[in-house]
Amino acid sequence: MCGHGTDDLTERSRIPVTDVAVTSLPVVAYWVMKLILTPILRFLFRVRVEGLEHVPASGPAILASNHLSFSDSIFLPLVLRRRVTFVAKAEYFDDPKTAWFFRAVGQIPIRRDGGTASQGALDAATDVLQRGQLFGIYPEGTRSPDGRLYKGKTGIARLALGNGVPVVAVAMIGTDVAQPIGQVKPNFFTTITIRFSEPMDFSRYADRADDPMVLRQVTDEIMFELRRLSGQEYVHEYAKRKLAKEDPAEAMEPAPTPVLSGPPLPPEGEPAPQVAVGH
Repeated sequence: MCGHGTDDLTERSRIPVTDVAVTSLPVVAYWVMKLILTPILRFLFRVRVEGLEHVPASGPAILASNHLSFSDSIFLPLVLRRRVTFVAKAEYFDDPKTAWFFRAVGQIPIRRDGGTASQGALDAATDVLQRGQLFGIYPEGTRSPDGRLYKGKTGIARLALGNGVPVVAVAMIGTDVAQPIGQVKPNFFTTITIRFSEPMDFSRYADRADDPMVLRQVTDEIMFELRRLSGQEYVHEYAKRKLAKEDPAEAMEPAPTPVLSGPPLPPEGEPAPQVAVGH
């Protein structure tokens, strides 16, 4: 299901002129930052990209990635031809020393005050998708504490079904070696692989977008595909870290779903269940 062509970071990151809105400073800053960082990161790391042709050339789509390191949010945007937007906690934008960077790499602030965080994150993501753009999300809701792949939160299913958009699974491999959690200085000259799946089509569930069982099913299918792409061990429970609630992706998870309808994991060594994809 995944393409296996490999391209270097620069070749696969060329900027389409039509994506740049010269009247929008944040958009211009995004592409300027991309131009500056791409050759630097290409020199400092061995970046391999597989299946980039599966990312739609136009129109809205969700990029669902595993999350191993802070640097995931740097490497993923840099290998894409199109701009991708993430949500980030608003505190990053309160400090001028960091605000410019998070705006430049395509992140938008979300406040976690009160009980409106979940809806605020969903609204922000929906706005991005309705503008025909790419939205990036980490379904686990936080970085993996031990390199394994954890149970996904159903906010991603709500977004996909509510907006009728495809989901492309993205496996980040090696970013936890390049920059482990808690380590400020990266380990240079390590290999990082970014692997994209074909678009996953969930239109068959369009008339059941509010069904908790369907939301769980869709989320599990995405996580199974991430497992297949990344080769990670899957843990069917939510990831827990001391700072887990600081990740705004976690705010996109509604109340716990009591019923699990996703297909069971296969025995070790056997392939995960196949999911429907679009071409």
